[in-house]
Amino acid sequence: MTDDSVSRSARGVYGISVTSELSGVGSQTLRLYERRGLLTPSRTDGGTRRYSDEDLERLKRITELVDQGVNLAGIAHILDLETKNSQLESNYTQLEVPQRQPQGRSTTAAPGRNAAPKERGQDSGHGRRRRNS
Repeated sequence: MTDDSVSRSARGVYGISVTSELSGVGSQTLRLYERRGLLTPSRTDGGTRRYSDEDLERLKRITELVDQGVNLAGIAHILDLETKNSQLESNYTQLEVPQRQPQGRSTTAAPGRNAAPKERGQDSGHGRRRRNS
């Protein structure tokens, strides 16, 4: 898989034994994580698992959570929430950037700036009030 549109970090390049060595997680545990849906390595045409740099980062996060005593079901839920949170932050940033204006330039007028000038004698709401007699 040498498609340039797939970033190197997302491309599966490591076999299960290399991934096991790099991560310190046993091969059987990697298979278990895959069965539980925590990892989804790519596959070659022959069915061999290929782990990417992104998979290694995810595996590092899984290991941190296991070390904190979180069970696999909890880890799946946490990872799902973290993924959704990242997506929401990305969406927010995409929406926020076009709305930003260069500093010092505002598209909205300050309150009262564009109001028509008041004529003399008009009640401005300040000062004396008429008494109803």
